[in-house]
Amino acid sequence: MNRSQLKRSRILRMAFSGSTRSEKDESFILRASRIAAVVAVYWFISISMVFLNNYLLDSKELDAPIFITFFQCVVSVGLCWLMHFLSKLCPGFVDFPSLKFDFRVSREILPLTVVFIGMITFNNLCLKYVGVAFYTVGRSLTTVFNVALSYTVLKQTTSFYAVLCCGVILGGFWLGVDQESVAGSLSWTGVIFGIIASLCVSLNAIYTKKVMPVVDGNLWKLSYYNNLNASVLFIPLIVIFGELKSLLAFNRLTHLHFWGMMVLGGVFGFAIGYVTGLQIKFTSPLTHNVSGTAKSCAQTVLAVVHSAASKSKLWWTSNMMVLVGSFAYTWVKGLEMKKVEVPSETRTTTSSQKSKEDSAV
Repeated sequence: MNRSQLKRSRILRMAFSGSTRSEKDESFILRASRIAAVVAVYWFISISMVFLNNYLLDSKELDAPIFITFFQCVVSVGLCWLMHFLSKLCPGFVDFPSLKFDFRVSREILPLTVVFIGMITFNNLCLKYVGVAFYTVGRSLTTVFNVALSYTVLKQTTSFYAVLCCGVILGGFWLGVDQESVAGSLSWTGVIFGIIASLCVSLNAIYTKKVMPVVDGNLWKLSYYNNLNASVLFIPLIVIFGELKSLLAFNRLTHLHFWGMMVLGGVFGFAIGYVTGLQIKFTSPLTHNVSGTAKSCAQTVLAVVHSAASKSKLWWTSNMMVLVGSFAYTWVKGLEMKKVEVPSETRTTTSSQKSKEDSAV
């Protein structure tokens, strides 16, 4: 009787294990397809946004980079409210936090907004003066500033291998600047804007962590208040830098194509925040950084092909140094995080084994 029961249980186990395996295979294929789709959407939106911004900023008829950045912030605020209303109408389909303006929250986020304005403005100014092809190298010092600010502000030390990776990035940056100078296409204004933009990106990450509790850890609320504050602060800057005159003198100001491209730039700017979070959710922060590095490589190649430019071997070497250094830094930091996690797991295992031994005694 016991033997027959054992046989039946084995058959049932085999049947269930077979069905579970097929479910696992299906879930793996589905998960892999979702990850591939999310990464593809991230690449498409990110690369499209860079090329679209370059198209808007490179216009010889309209020299108003601050106004273009301001308009993108206004579009982001409008899209936040649209998502808010859609979440009320379709609560099961659209998930978005409830928006209600709070002056206290807006005031506490203001320091981050100042850094945010610097980040997006100098990003666009760097893109305007150096172009898409050199943009990756021109904005490559973010990792270096991350290490420097972690030590000076957060008092966190960095490993030798991580610093070595930063050295490779710095070497690639200076080689890229040298090769742009040799080719006669170097814009020192664009390089300086790129360095400031890299610093602002690093500061933005630090300030974001500080103010997240103010918005209950919700990135969409943070995006709403950040863009709303920026929209207000950009208005006097547009007047001070004389962009209002340039805008009024623009002969395509009433053209639907121009405003359509402006709105599309704002939509891409809003969407990049969503797809970035989506990519991290479906993969990991480490994989997101690797994907971003690979995307930058593809973006550079596309820019060179699009412009039909001829670049020297040393120019390509500088790009590869920046990309390899960035990838290696991500890999090294990932290994360091794993090493931190292993001892705690080991301690947990050891303590559980010891408790078992004590209970056995």
